[in-house]
Parts: sequence; C-alpha cells; structure tokens
Amino acid sequence: MTDVEQAGPDEPQRWLALAILCISLLMISLDNTVLNVALPTLVQDMHSTNTQLQWIVDSYLIVYAGLLLSVGSVADRIGRKRVFLSGLVIFALGSTWAAFSGSSGVLTAARALMGLGGAGMMPSTLSIITGMFHRSDERQRAIGVWSATTGIGVAIGPIVGGLLLAHFWWGSVFLINLPIAVIGFVLAVLVLPESRDRSAQRPDPVGAIFSIVGLGFVLWSLIEAPIRGWSSSLVIVAGVVGLGLLTLFVLFERRSSHPMLNLSFFRSRRFSAAVSSVGLVSFGLFGSLFVLTQYLQFNLGYTALQTGIRILPAAAAIAVVAPLSSLMVRFIGTKLTAGTGLVIVAGGLWQISGTTASTTYSGVVVGMIMLGIGMGMVIPSATESVMGSLPGRHTGVGSAVNGTFLQTGGALGVAVIGSLMSTRYQDRIIASLAPFHVPGNVMHIVEGSVGGALGVAAQVGGATGSVLAGLARSAFISGLDLALLVGAGFAFVGALIVFFALPSRPERLEAPVAPKALGKEDQQ
Repeated sequence: MTDVEQAGPDEPQRWLALAILCISLLMISLDNTVLNVALPTLVQDMHSTNTQLQWIVDSYLIVYAGLLLSVGSVADRIGRKRVFLSGLVIFALGSTWAAFSGSSGVLTAARALMGLGGAGMMPSTLSIITGMFHRSDERQRAIGVWSATTGIGVAIGPIVGGLLLAHFWWGSVFLINLPIAVIGFVLAVLVLPESRDRSAQRPDPVGAIFSIVGLGFVLWSLIEAPIRGWSSSLVIVAGVVGLGLLTLFVLFERRSSHPMLNLSFFRSRRFSAAVSSVGLVSFGLFGSLFVLTQYLQFNLGYTALQTGIRILPAAAAIAVVAPLSSLMVRFIGTKLTAGTGLVIVAGGLWQISGTTASTTYSGVVVGMIMLGIGMGMVIPSATESVMGSLPGRHTGVGSAVNGTFLQTGGALGVAVIGSLMSTRYQDRIIASLAPFHVPGNVMHIVEGSVGGALGVAAQVGGATGSVLAGLARSAFISGLDLALLVGAGFAFVGALIVFFALPSRPERLEAPVAPKALGKEDQQ
C-alpha cells in the first residue's frame, strides 16, 4: 500500500474532474475581488469607513490564510474529497449570511465564515489535481489551467460584481455563489476521486492558533494605524504582539512532532523562492485592486458595471498568458518566467502610480494589463515549482503552503496599500480643509473615506460642494500614488528573490509511482 492513495480515473474523467475543481475554485477566487466594486455602495448604504472596508475584505483572507495549513493537513489525513465537500457547504452558508448582512460588523463575520469554507476547498483542489496527473508535462498543463482559473476569478470578480449591482442589491454578489456551490457539490460527489495520506500526522491546533492570532494582530495594527496613528501605543503593541506570536509559531513548528508547517520544506531554494514570489505578486494584485476599483468609481465617475468592464483587459491578459506559462517554463526556465513576471507587475504598479487629477482611463489601462500579464506568468510557474519540489505524500500541505502565501500576501497587500492610501488621504484632506473650520461630525465622515467626502459634497452642493469634492479626489489620488509605488517596490524585491534564489530548472526527481486505486473499504 502506498503512502498516498488515490482512485485512478481514466483519461477523460481526469479532465472532467479538473473542470469540476476549477468551477468550484473559480467561485473561491472570484470572491476575493467580487466585493471590490461594491465597496462604494457599502459606503453609501452602510456608511462604512475605509478601515471597515479593509476589514470586510481582509476578514475573508485572514481566516482563509490562517487555516489553510491546518486544513491541508486534515485533508491529507481524513480524505481530500471529504474536506473539499465540507468546505463547499460552509462557503455556501457563509455566502448566504453575507448576502443578508445589515452592518459592516456582521458582514465582516460572514466573510470570515466564507474564509473557513475556502480554506477547506483550496488545498484539496490542488492536491487532488497533483495526485491525478502524474506525468510532469500533464501536471504542468493541469496546474496551468488551475492557475488560470485562480487568476481569472480574481480578475473577473469586479465585472461580475458590476453586472449584479446594475440589476440587484449588493447582497447579490454573494448569492451568486449558491448555484455554483450546489452544482459543484453534486458533480464532485459523482466524479472526484478520494485520496489521503495514510502516514499523515495529526492536526496541529496550537500552531493554527498562533498563526491566525499572530496574523490577525499584525493586520489589525496595519489597518487601524491610519485612524489611531502610526505612533499610537496600541498600534505598536498590537504589531509587536502579532510578530511575537508569529515568531512563537515558527519556534513551535520547529520543535513540534507533528507540525502543520514542515519548515524543512524551506531548505529547498526552489520551494522557498517560489512561495515567496506567489505571496509578493498577490500582495501587489489584491492591494491594487482594492484601491483601483475605488479610483475608477470615485475619481473617474464610472458605475460599478462600467468599472468591471474596464478591468476586463487585466482579466484577458491573465486568461491568455497563464495557460502559456508552461511553454515559457519549458523554453526559458522557471527563473526567467517568474522573475520577468514580477518585473512586469512592478512596472505596471509603477506606471499607475503616476496618476494625476487629469489622468483618464487610458492613462492606467496599460499598467492594469501589465498586472495581468505578470500574474499570468508568475502564479502557474511558481505553483508548479512549489508542487514539483515536494514528494507526493505532502501535496496536501504543500498546496496549503502555496495557498497560504497567496492569501497572506493578498491580505497584507490590502492592509498595507489600503492603509498607506488612507494615511496620505487623511493627511492631505485635513490639511486642505483646515482653513474652512469644518464641524467635527462632518469632518469625521470626510476623513473616513473619499466616498464619505463625496457624499457630503453632494449634500452641500454648489461651489462649496464642488471644492470639497475636488480636494477629496486630489487627496485620494495622492494616497493611491504612494501606495502603488510601495507595492511596485515589493514586487521588484520579489523579482530579485526569484532571480537570485529560484533554480532555472527543477532538480532531477525520481519518477513518481502511480498510486493504487482505492478499494471499497478505503473509499468509505
């Protein structure tokens, strides 16, 4: 009996199973960004501040990233198909709750539940795929399709959200998940093979608590800093506590007999450089989408649907480039493919960071396309590098590490880029309005977000309202430029890591042994 047991579907059924997994994966990845175009609507309907918007987006990512490692280990132990189906159900329940949330706090909690469901699904999809496709070339193509699905979901989220908001209320961006979940569940039960690792270690709840709470404190300090002040003792203490807990997490995992994160994986340059590149490219993408969707609506005046349509070029770039990444790897190697992709991402963010008050859509679309091209090059090549560097029995945890870096990078991107934008916006708007002696309660709304400021401007009307709107938009653009410039710096650092540390070609590995099919007793 092999360590990894996997039912062996025939050729057509393998690709059908891949399609089913990708449909469900599309729902998860789409939900990372589908809410972005609804953020201005939440400002209007629930009077959400920019800080609350960051929490609504990041609560999903925090739980998602914090539990991926634990759930990947559990999936290896009790069955990846079983965990995938459980995650699908939880995700559907969280989506229903989110759709009918009546406040920012309730929506944040519902999004966290959705993150729990996503954590059950994501690692299982990649480990099942890796187990079904044993030949390197087939696995590369399958992971290319998987990666393209992930990227397309992230990129088309805004247009799906825009279409729904054009005809329904904002809760519809979550209800769209229900029919996909139902269809995915039924087909998964019928087609997906079960797989597990008989030698998998028991779960590591202590490590999970350290990672989730530590990441939560770090993100809290980053998101709350613009409101409370970067020098606030509470912000500093929260950040230090968070970093301390993450340090304890690493120390605990080194000594644990059953770590949820096997730190020996990181001894491989191929593995550590690849997951770093995944985290840094998602940092730039998620953070930039958080501010760009607001820019397109608040500054350029587009509706939610018009905003979604204008993000399509980035989605198209991902859709075209991601499936071709395996060919790039074959001809120029993983190092050049992933490293060049990160340079392109950095260039796209740098190009958009030159936005001014007179910039039109044509002035940012080139940078958006560059983001799509770069992501399409990095994610598939880096993911294949991660999965190909691990033995088959660690695919569950390996895919969870890959997903953890993807989601953690995204959460940090939203927190850092969003907070830098907020800090610069608040500094500029406060300085600009200081001569006007704006009442405190009104100033609180204006400081909270550019959407709040534009709402006040619309109520005031006339020349005064026009001046306020102009000052708010100018302050927002200043914050956007600073935030995206920092994002470009992070992407460039990722490119340097790849060029210096990621091997051009994978190390020679032993040919994988095809796992035996599960017997009836193993499928139960």
